[in-house]
Amino acid sequence: MDQMFNLTSSSDDLLSRRCVWVNGPVIVGAGPSGLAVGACLREQGVPFIVLERSNCIASLWQKRTYDRLKLHLPKQFCQLPKMPFPECFPEYPTKRQFIDYLESYAKHFEIEPRFNESVLSAKYDDTFGLWRVKSSEVEYVCRWLVVATGENAECVVPDIDGLAHFGGKVIHSSEYKSGDAYRGKKVLVVGCGNSGMEVSLDLSNHNAEPSMVCRSSVHVLPREIMGKSTFELAMLLMKWIPLCLVDKILLFFAWFILGDMQKYGLKRPKTGPLELKNKHGKTPVLDIGALSKIRSRDIKVVPAIKTFYANGVEFIDGQTMEVDSVILATGYCSNVPSWLQEGDLFNKNGFPKSQSPNAWKGKTGLYAVGFTRKGLAGASFDAIKIAQDIAIIWKKETKQMKLTAPRHRRCISTF
Repeated sequence: MDQMFNLTSSSDDLLSRRCVWVNGPVIVGAGPSGLAVGACLREQGVPFIVLERSNCIASLWQKRTYDRLKLHLPKQFCQLPKMPFPECFPEYPTKRQFIDYLESYAKHFEIEPRFNESVLSAKYDDTFGLWRVKSSEVEYVCRWLVVATGENAECVVPDIDGLAHFGGKVIHSSEYKSGDAYRGKKVLVVGCGNSGMEVSLDLSNHNAEPSMVCRSSVHVLPREIMGKSTFELAMLLMKWIPLCLVDKILLFFAWFILGDMQKYGLKRPKTGPLELKNKHGKTPVLDIGALSKIRSRDIKVVPAIKTFYANGVEFIDGQTMEVDSVILATGYCSNVPSWLQEGDLFNKNGFPKSQSPNAWKGKTGLYAVGFTRKGLAGASFDAIKIAQDIAIIWKKETKQMKLTAPRHRRCISTF
């Protein structure tokens, strides 16, 4: 239950603001990670609220993804705790199916986020031993704070020489929906990760002329090996052999199935795909058809950009190319440093300082979910631990409060 009250504090700001007491944690973010924590807390009987800056759940999926998107991993690795995907869903659910699943999930666990509430700041008050979370609407005071804004909260737009003077259309891949509007156009896709590959493939399928910038090395793996998900195979192998050997096995199969891609401009990193993912968060590309387009030259691979000019681009090797449009498949970043005021759990880049499996819990009731770089499976695992950890303390404190009736209360109203 939430309770609205006035706190007595030496801080003029705290005295002057309307405060809402949350008898449980505040969860910031209504994406899959935030929903997973909410569901696990609901099962534990712990009250909570979810704050979401957008007007819907999973806004990244609903508003910033392209139409053809499907889950890159089999559905059993992407389902949230306590509720599997419907059996009728295919092994790789579509964007619409995943959104439907999340909406059903929220409804089933009675998770009702407070939409259009951006968190402006969150700070731990040492005097009271509580978190003060200021949103665009009100200030929440709580015992626990769960950061569920995720790794992909803000678009990364690089500063590229001359881009501001380019005369064509420039968008981030978060704005891209379909290649239908680019038929017959020369499109430069900046970035060769999963998004860059898929956008380039979609453009080619809609008879555009995509060129994909590959500035550095990239691991490309087949999505399946001998009929089994590459990710599933890797997880199975890591139960028995070291990660470095698993990497070598994956690279052998990648070479055997996909061939040598270096002659097409795609260079492999020296570090193995799983080790690179664990150390630097760089996800290997799972091929769903782009490589065949690269081999046929329907998708051209070009080197790093030197500069843009009014109707084209020059690359670092001296080549030039006329371009109609530019799509920046340059990824996303965390926005945690812009609003969370603490120096224990998160680093300056907005990721937990400790690596998994110890990245989910900080001090003073602070938690992080969806930052393990292990996808939805990692977020689900952390959500279960967070809910269990909070529930132990909440149930103990609630029991003590019932045994000790207060002499007076400072609540103005309850809702």
